[in-house]
Amino acid sequence: MNFYNKISAIALLSLTAFISCKDENLAEINIDPNRPGNVTTPTLILSAEKQVMDNVRNLDFSLNGTMLFAQYYSQNIYTDQSRYDLPKSTSDRYWADGFKALNNLNEIIKLNTNPATKAIAAAGTVAGTNANQIAICRVLKAFTFHSLSDAFGDIPYQSFGNADPSFEALQQNPDNYTPKYATQEKIYTDLLNELKQAADTLWKYSTANTFGASDIIYKGKNENWARFANSLRLRLATRIRTKLPTLSQQHFAEALAQGVFTSNIHTAAFKYSTSAPNEAPLYKATITANRQDFAVSHILINSLKGELGPFNTLDPRLPIYARPNKNNEYVGQPYGLPLEAAGINKPADISLPGTLVNAADFSEVLQEYAEVAFLISEYQNWSDSEYKKGVVASLTRWGIAEPTAQTYANNLPAATKERVLTQKYFALYTQGLESWSEIRRTGFPNFLVKPNDVVWTRVTPTETFNYVFKPVFGNGIPKRIYYPIKEQSVNKNNYQQALAAQGDDVITTPIWWNK
Repeated sequence: MNFYNKISAIALLSLTAFISCKDENLAEINIDPNRPGNVTTPTLILSAEKQVMDNVRNLDFSLNGTMLFAQYYSQNIYTDQSRYDLPKSTSDRYWADGFKALNNLNEIIKLNTNPATKAIAAAGTVAGTNANQIAICRVLKAFTFHSLSDAFGDIPYQSFGNADPSFEALQQNPDNYTPKYATQEKIYTDLLNELKQAADTLWKYSTANTFGASDIIYKGKNENWARFANSLRLRLATRIRTKLPTLSQQHFAEALAQGVFTSNIHTAAFKYSTSAPNEAPLYKATITANRQDFAVSHILINSLKGELGPFNTLDPRLPIYARPNKNNEYVGQPYGLPLEAAGINKPADISLPGTLVNAADFSEVLQEYAEVAFLISEYQNWSDSEYKKGVVASLTRWGIAEPTAQTYANNLPAATKERVLTQKYFALYTQGLESWSEIRRTGFPNFLVKPNDVVWTRVTPTETFNYVFKPVFGNGIPKRIYYPIKEQSVNKNNYQQALAAQGDDVITTPIWWNK
């Protein structure tokens, strides 16, 4: 068992992961890592899905990281992370937990390919065929690997269909504590192929059901998984358009022709539970842990009010994304204040995350239809019709009546690069990693706080204070996060080779698709 598998086995002892067909509530289950043959693949997929979602939305990486990088949230007590003073523990947990999820997904694939277990893995009416189980795991592995790579750049990687010698992660024989790092270019190229092959399989059996109710994301609907695979291809193909334009064009066109998300019913989302310990990550931070230091930023509040950016109308999502303060007003916390200004605004003075966003059973999104519409708009040279579809899709997903959403979209100015990408930024709220990646890729929205910007002018009876944004590290939004500290000791040679190829292990080093 290799290094990452050993980490995974320890974690599985306390993993929660079961869903009831009747009430759809998660309940606790313990998986014995020493008897993997006794663990069914539906149980493993349920565990893996929760691990994937928990990791990409966890407190350290999302709330204290990517949601701050995207300037959706601002810290009203501690301001270090909003000024890019990132603790190394952010990387440690995100890396380790990502590979735990990948190992569960890989275990399902092994159970479905090993001649001694494949018949058992596909037995009964719940799990589904070997081929379909493998295809769904390839989609989730692609999502997880691209999420890790978008944060770090080059990482250890493993492919189902490609035996490239640099793809050493997740191997079991022989023991491998020191997997090589694959380049991000190789990773993205292979991920697109993984998603294509998975989509081909899932479309072939589009009416089948795989994993049933154990699949929280889609309840086992193969067609939705096929559309998700192709929609992820659109995301990844767009990300590498300037680096590999021919490959990008090929995958985008093929995926679009075969079938992607066309409405909100296709959105890939993981719905949490109202029952402990399976509530949504933000709820655990703000309610369970009673933290009130995650406020909605003045950037998001003011742009939704129409006071900042290319739109001068009130956005219907404002009362959903944020709560009013004690005076029944929407007031964003100034982003990136210096420490001497921290805590001046009390939680009741500013807008905290909205009630729906902060619900225990919130549905965290892996990818939504609105994003797909905006991707297609960009692909079609900023198509106005796809742009408007994306806006309507976002508003209705948040519960806004379709007539209201359509009226709002129809009254927007015509599509341009700035307008499409700004509306995409609004739609990606809560999806910090994807928004941060798009900000790095495109430079939009262009109204985000930059070094030396005045973020708050505070007037007192005796004095006026202008607070200026000054990052602790770097000269703007981080380009990546640090590699885990353990990699520097356990896997030192490959870690150093990755730095030689990619650049120094600092937040100002751009990753491959962003160079």
